[in-house]
Amino acid sequence: MSLRPNGLARSAVRFKPASFAGTFVALMMSALIVAACGVLLETGIRASVPAERYADAPVVAAADQSARVVADTVDGPEETAYPLPDTARVDAGLAAKAARAPGAAAAVPDLTFPVHGGAARSGALTGHGWGSHVFTGTTLSEGAAPHAGEVVLGTGAAGAAGAGVGDTVALETADGRADFRVSGLASPGAGDSTGEEAGGGAVAWFADAEASVLAGHPGRADAIAVMAREGVDAGDLAAAVGKALAGSGAQVLTGDDRGEVEDHGLAYAKETLFAVGGSFGGIATLVAVFTAAGTVALSVGQRTREFALLRAVGATPRQIRRAVAAEALLVAPLAGLLGCLPGIGLAHWWFGQMQDRGAVPEAVDLHVSGFPLLAATGLGLLTALGAGWAAGRRPARTKPGQALAEASVERLRPGVVRTVLGVAAVAGGSVLAGVAASAAGADAANASLGVVMLFMLAVALLGPVLARVCAALFGLLLRGGGASASLAAANSRANSRRLASAITPIVLAMAFASTLVFMHTSESHVAAEQLRDGITADHVVTGPAGLPADAADRAARAPGVDAAVSLLDTQVLVPVRGGGETSLQGTATQGVSGSGAQLAKVQDLDVRDGSLDRVGEGRIAIDRTLADATDAGLGDRLPLYLPDGTRTAPEVVAVYGRGLGLPAVTMDRASLDGHVTSAFADTLLVSGGDAGPLRALGEVTDASGYALARNVDREFGAWANYVMAGVLGGFAAVAAVNTLVMTVLDRRRELTTLRLVGSTRRQVLRMLGWESLLVSAAGVALGTAIAVITLTPMMRGLTGESPHVPPLLYAAFAATATALVLAAVTLPARTALRDRGPA
Repeated sequence: MSLRPNGLARSAVRFKPASFAGTFVALMMSALIVAACGVLLETGIRASVPAERYADAPVVAAADQSARVVADTVDGPEETAYPLPDTARVDAGLAAKAARAPGAAAAVPDLTFPVHGGAARSGALTGHGWGSHVFTGTTLSEGAAPHAGEVVLGTGAAGAAGAGVGDTVALETADGRADFRVSGLASPGAGDSTGEEAGGGAVAWFADAEASVLAGHPGRADAIAVMAREGVDAGDLAAAVGKALAGSGAQVLTGDDRGEVEDHGLAYAKETLFAVGGSFGGIATLVAVFTAAGTVALSVGQRTREFALLRAVGATPRQIRRAVAAEALLVAPLAGLLGCLPGIGLAHWWFGQMQDRGAVPEAVDLHVSGFPLLAATGLGLLTALGAGWAAGRRPARTKPGQALAEASVERLRPGVVRTVLGVAAVAGGSVLAGVAASAAGADAANASLGVVMLFMLAVALLGPVLARVCAALFGLLLRGGGASASLAAANSRANSRRLASAITPIVLAMAFASTLVFMHTSESHVAAEQLRDGITADHVVTGPAGLPADAADRAARAPGVDAAVSLLDTQVLVPVRGGGETSLQGTATQGVSGSGAQLAKVQDLDVRDGSLDRVGEGRIAIDRTLADATDAGLGDRLPLYLPDGTRTAPEVVAVYGRGLGLPAVTMDRASLDGHVTSAFADTLLVSGGDAGPLRALGEVTDASGYALARNVDREFGAWANYVMAGVLGGFAAVAAVNTLVMTVLDRRRELTTLRLVGSTRRQVLRMLGWESLLVSAAGVALGTAIAVITLTPMMRGLTGESPHVPPLLYAAFAATATALVLAAVTLPARTALRDRGPA
């Protein structure tokens, strides 16, 4: 069949443009969504950050910053990489091997670590080995390079401490507090000024021989920076260094790959962009295609009488099908191209918002190419062709003698294929709902996603049946509303397909918006309760860059203090089973100082099994939800990756119930030594005593103030869910308005007939108002039912609680849906009824 636009298609679009306006809008919105998500997905694939610290080091050797899991699939072993929470380090001794590589001028082990002390505020200094000046451009302005026990201070740090060459300053590192002689002052170069004020940041350089000890990682380095001899190409040097370091496990990096060693936020940015552009984008694309197809089918279905007339005057089935396909070719490409433009704008806004919230590094650029735009346009074209072919199949096959007769009344009996598929979708959704109810963690969430998609598919397939049921139920209520209400009920029952096309987008908007938003409100509600009940300390001390190493001991000596426990907040990677496969889940972890008895005085973890007293070297406590997800119980060993990727398998000695508001893994502080960049605790919990003596350690607040601050930290998750709900809900709302306007405009002959038989304009508008209430009520009720069926097992698996739905927020959703339906029906109806007849 040729798809070249024929005269019939061109005439239809030219002389009846209103018939295609709704299709055009639906395809344009579909392209907008697909293009925006495609641009973000491509950005996630191509994202990179230029090297700053290592800009003048052509080759960098570093450890793999990912933990990798190999799974057996039907296509063979498949490896998946998961970014590490902290920096994985390499043997500093590799610098000597790299320096001997052909073409290498020098190789320097590089470290970056926090330093406390001096007159500068706690944690305001950044420590490095002095050897890094070779590639950072840092130069001495006074004095000499440091030896053991000495330090070179940046001009900013020296000025804040009031120290000069020859003076002694007290500094605190992971190795403890010690006095260092200031051997010199330096002006930070470009590599050492990243993130600092130009001209003099708070930087301290130590002798290379002791820098790794002061950093808390003896004999280890963040990376090895390799300098090239004059005239040596970076690629050739990289190949030589790779041979020299073969078997060491170090990766040899050049170009923008060096930036990933500096900025670990890039790996998480890629995950975020993949989640938005890929996972959410896939759902959004399905919804967009699903909605656009429904609109195209509605547009074709509204012209059944036209096709019947064509069949009656001798048009062949092939000509009808070709006309429908040609109309798609005329409308879809232009709609797709126009939709891509605002899609790029949406991607720019979305990407900028993620950067403003710290989810994506500022150095990452948005990539816009023709591929996602071409995909969006092509997908719209295929959608229009497929939906048009399916909708035009029946009128094309109808015998000429029957065409006009069948077009005069709506076919009440749904098609067999459609009914079978709809029932299968209901059955599949019910089965998945049962699976989600019996699962936990990621399994429950994944199964629940299938629930909402299957039930939405069922609504689309069984729409006419559901519409007749809703019309019958709500019709009982409308009978008491007068003649206009009774007429609305009868009209809805007689035109169930038209009613279904109006209800489906409302169901879509309500189901997805409610699922995404109330999923967050449910998690936040449980987390806030657990955090509020879990912090029993009288005082909470925090510091923007960590607390002094002896903060807990100093607080314990304060008058009236009963217990003081410092917490180091980090993450570990835990293997969890989901969908039959093993993945690594980043899990919030707290390293605690002191005993389990002391921790119990400042934090109530709601221990369900075991005892916190046994937490220590090689022994941890975990949350019950994590225990379910990993199938680990009391006495089992839980394999996990420490923040720097080191594998270990500690014994589970306690299981507790407040791992959503508080960290899901609790281990002793010593177990994290050497595996984190910062050796300084983030939080100090104190029971008893006054706040006054604690103010010298950091910012002091109470448990409620600390809980409020932690809840604010969850804002990005809330924002992400609300934006996704807004994108899907907004798209569905536009689709609903578009469909309703198309439906009302198609009913102009019916409305005119009602006016001719004596109905007043006000009576007709009142009838349409009752129909609008029926549509909105049915859509909200079905959408709410799908959201409840989806959220209940999901939240049971994730939090152990029922969904938390704020009444005012739900009322706002329902009111918005009702207002949209009323506006979409009454405004075009007023235009259609504008005449000189009686009011």
